[in-house]
Amino acid sequence: MNIPARRAFRGRILYRILRVLGSVIRRLPLGFARAIGLVLGHMGWHALRHHRRRAMTNIAAAFPEWTPRQRRATIRSMFHHLGLTLMEVLWLPNLDAETCARTTTFEGLENLRPGQGTIGLTGHCGNWEWMAHAIAMRTPLTVLHRGRDEPMMNLYIRDLRANAGITTIDRGSTAAAREMIRALRNGSMLSFLLDQNIRAESVKVPFFGRPALTPLGPARLAVRTGAPIIRIFGERRGGKLHIRILEPIIVSPDEDPVALTARLTADIEAQIRRVPEQWVWMHNRYKERPKWDVTERQKAEGRKQKAESRSKSGPTSTS
Repeated sequence: MNIPARRAFRGRILYRILRVLGSVIRRLPLGFARAIGLVLGHMGWHALRHHRRRAMTNIAAAFPEWTPRQRRATIRSMFHHLGLTLMEVLWLPNLDAETCARTTTFEGLENLRPGQGTIGLTGHCGNWEWMAHAIAMRTPLTVLHRGRDEPMMNLYIRDLRANAGITTIDRGSTAAAREMIRALRNGSMLSFLLDQNIRAESVKVPFFGRPALTPLGPARLAVRTGAPIIRIFGERRGGKLHIRILEPIIVSPDEDPVALTARLTADIEAQIRRVPEQWVWMHNRYKERPKWDVTERQKAEGRKQKAESRSKSGPTSTS
């Protein structure tokens, strides 16, 4: 069996497991489902040694001043958090307005702009799927989705979101660009996760003191359309999910997309520093992707743009 076929087979198996498991979890109280998630997360900490080692390496580079004991405790808590997150995602079809009011708190709701096309930016912090469901109760939401190699898993995620009224756009589809513009024109919040190294045009910007390839598309789209950028972050606080909605960034037509991407990445880093145990430390954030790295090209374009701007302004006189 070749690799694509093996991935497709694995995806079908996982899809069926999640469908069966989800039908059980949805019938349980949320607290009980979370307790199961804690157990699964603890098992993952012990069983997934490769992921544990990678996470330990990554957090050591990000927090060199920490002791090994601090790093180990944080990564163990991360596994617990991811177990909780998985069970909460399976339970999500139960989330309605009344349940959301009991389980979710908000900060900065006044910064949402329902009915106005905006760009939402976040990272894999807290429970990002729960956050999307809660935000979709307050404004139309469209999510750009990075398709997995297993088609059935993409179907599971799309169905989960569609049941909450969330529209999903496949990043790799030929109609993705048109659909994104249409979503903004229709007054939807177009949401991106900006904290992973993916197969998309990217530039290297600082992330925990190291250059990390980061998708350039959201910043370019904001500059092109003038849509305000709203940064939204979720974090677990005790038995509740807390969602912070920061003040919108108003983007000017001459904004440098690379500088804007760096600013947004710095915001995500700040959120991770708030609750480091609630980020996915096993992700290979610093992987090299020469095919998708447009850093040098963007620098050249930026220099050209500055030169043209100076020439238009004319010589500066002195007295």
